[in-house]
Amino acid sequence: MARLLGLAEAVAELVRDGDTVAVEGFTHLIPVAAGHEVIRQGRRDLTLVRMTPDVVYDQMIGAGCASRLVFSWGGNPGVGSLHRFRDAVQNGWPRPLEIEEHSHAGMANRYVAGASGLPFAVLRGYRGTDLPAHTTTIATVTCPFTGEELTAVPALTPDVALLHAQQADREGNVQMWGITGVNKEVALASRRVLFTVEEVVDALEPRPGAVVLPSWVVDAVAHVPGGAQPSYAHGYSERDNAAYRAWDAVSRDRETFGRWLADEVGAVPA
Repeated sequence: MARLLGLAEAVAELVRDGDTVAVEGFTHLIPVAAGHEVIRQGRRDLTLVRMTPDVVYDQMIGAGCASRLVFSWGGNPGVGSLHRFRDAVQNGWPRPLEIEEHSHAGMANRYVAGASGLPFAVLRGYRGTDLPAHTTTIATVTCPFTGEELTAVPALTPDVALLHAQQADREGNVQMWGITGVNKEVALASRRVLFTVEEVVDALEPRPGAVVLPSWVVDAVAHVPGGAQPSYAHGYSERDNAAYRAWDAVSRDRETFGRWLADEVGAVPA
């Protein structure tokens, strides 16, 4: 059952060195504040998992939290490259970063398999790409009914998921709406789940198209208004486009990034 905790307490309890950590959210509901708390607490040797790693993963990689990244696309959306990510892959700074690359469909199906308690997912995909030649977690399987050759990818079952939502009630039930991406599947696939939320309410009011995760799926809820910034939470905040543009200059230089990390996150560079 979910408990209402402070963000620092929740991260200290749920995120451990060496964990596989999924920090999801698509376009909005990106748990940036939770990622920053992981940085402040100095977690190391993490396998970071995300369909679309963007600025928060650039920051976590640059801070030295990660040794491995499992993903399907990486970039500063609407701006360009992730320079801390590139520096880690190309130059091993602040430490070498192993990468495992998939398609969006492959990653989504891996989460679904994990949420369903299945060992792998089957899909039509990856044909015409060179990903299978470079990624050991892409294989083929023959359909026993039609003989068709299909692609198989192993289930994703992160040790911990860090997610953001609009609301939780005092019992720990969580409600999110708008573009929810794979948040539901990630929560169901993960061993431990932390949600940061914009608001804690006495009772959740039904909303068209909303996803409600019951408290038995969630380990901890932390009340963190604005916890998705510079992304947004539909109905609560707007996307800070200027912050994404500014990040490009900050992330290009190691010393500038180090100053940003100290000033904005309160963390010492790796």
